[in-house]
Amino acid sequence: MTLRIGVDIGGTNLRVGVVDGLSIIHEHRCHADFSGICGAHDPSTAWRSIIASISEVLNEVLLTYPEVTSIGIGFPGFIDPHNGHVAQSPNLPGLLNVDLAGDLSTKIKRPVVVENDALAAAFGEYQLMKVPLSEGLIYVGLGTGVGGGLIQAGNPVVGEHGYAMEVGHIITSPNGRLCGCGNHGCLEQYASATGISKNYQELAGAHLTAHEIAKLATQGNSHAKQAYEIAAKALAQSLAHILKVVDVKRVVIGGGVSRAWSLMEEVFDQQLNTDLIPVLRGRVQIETSSTGDKAGIVGAALLSVSEAQVS
Repeated sequence: MTLRIGVDIGGTNLRVGVVDGLSIIHEHRCHADFSGICGAHDPSTAWRSIIASISEVLNEVLLTYPEVTSIGIGFPGFIDPHNGHVAQSPNLPGLLNVDLAGDLSTKIKRPVVVENDALAAAFGEYQLMKVPLSEGLIYVGLGTGVGGGLIQAGNPVVGEHGYAMEVGHIITSPNGRLCGCGNHGCLEQYASATGISKNYQELAGAHLTAHEIAKLATQGNSHAKQAYEIAAKALAQSLAHILKVVDVKRVVIGGGVSRAWSLMEEVFDQQLNTDLIPVLRGRVQIETSSTGDKAGIVGAALLSVSEAQVS
């Protein structure tokens, strides 16, 4: 039995799992408002707090499972493939070129591999769904931000600079809302949980969480429904352009926002069908994740293997 640890880090949640093959045999979840910490403190203080929180949980798990052979971290941000540093994290403001792998390794006395969280989730989905090697997969994660990952021939596509499939930063509204990446009008400013809150605030003049807005939408509130429809349209437009460049037939939508997919599906389907080139219409399989939020943990654990190859 070969045990690995996978860590899925989000803007507001920390998930750690011990993985045997494709199964999570132990899991630790906790609320961890890393976005809030970064917003309230200077970068150095925020980073020390983040490292302390992650290492505390990892050390607890390692006490129970000392036989773990590798540790993989899925982190929300732009990961430099040459040194594993987090070059920037748009939803964790102030973090620039931080050495997550090195700083964590110092704390837990184990080597650590770091990858983008959405790419880790994409790899986890690919393996858990047992997608044939002849097929690819695009994953789009709708959470605090919007992330993306591409798997082709069983391999995660990182890109030469390490920043492939940053779909959340496709500009869908030129000169639109300021994004944490520094540009204006990025997809994640409209289709993430944060973006949906902004959609609603502009329409209704009140701030609510995406979860609260979803509840209102199911009750028929027009502004709440429209907030999700704006997200659906922006997502479909972006995905249509991606599919014209990366021609795969399978797309998985995950992340917390995907639990409200029923509020987005009709508008999404209409817009995607409009924006796809005719030869692709009806040939792309769009589905929401059936793995819950386990794919990020499993993918991070599998990617902790140096060659990132899974038989």
